[in-house]
Amino acid sequence: MRKLVFGTLVLALLAGIAVQTGMARPLVKWQVERSLVQSGMSENRAECMAGRMADRLSAWQLYQLQQSMAAQEGEPEAGYGLGELVKRLRRVGDSESVAVVTTSAGLCAAGIG
Repeated sequence: MRKLVFGTLVLALLAGIAVQTGMARPLVKWQVERSLVQSGMSENRAECMAGRMADRLSAWQLYQLQQSMAAQEGEPEAGYGLGELVKRLRRVGDSESVAVVTTSAGLCAAGIG
């Protein structure tokens, strides 16, 4: 039992170090991109935005963003418009996350990002 607990703690520590040092960035970027595509975004725009978001937001901020942007009861799962997006972004409660998402979307839509 002690070996299992110790092993779990070591794995958690290694995962935390990988996230903090940026070694897990490709995996984080892939996860963000996959989430954006599942929400109805085109693959090209999702790839552009995911790179910017993974660079500028912490893993915790990305997790909170994913949870806040998920459809709640009575909301469409995908294919929603700008009004629904703004409503979901207001739920995030983190101004830095909102700023990164909106600037990333704008820059990627303009072809600058």
